[in-house]
Amino acid sequence: MPRDENAPADNRTGRSELIAGRSRNEAWKKPPRRIEPSECITCDTCLRACPPEFGAIFDRGLDVVIVPELCSGCPKCVLECPVDCIYVDEDWTPTDNDMWSHVALTAKDAS
Repeated sequence: MPRDENAPADNRTGRSELIAGRSRNEAWKKPPRRIEPSECITCDTCLRACPPEFGAIFDRGLDVVIVPELCSGCPKCVLECPVDCIYVDEDWTPTDNDMWSHVALTAKDAS
């Protein structure tokens, strides 16, 4: 299987380091994606399509959200979304502390 061109280049920019630093990999050329909540049907198809090395999509009960710092901008979630509610987010804002707490708990559950 070919390596994803947007995947972290080395261990220094791996998912756990991005979570710890709450930052986006500077090598990623594409902007992150975002989910439009008013269009999303919360099917979690995008979450399952997101490559595990990014793990950028989270189910928050009534919402499915993309953490922009973890999103490489690859189109895998877009290609799987049955309602086309995922868009490029050129003007993304940093993720809030509550969501980072959720990310940290999820990361611990995965290990």
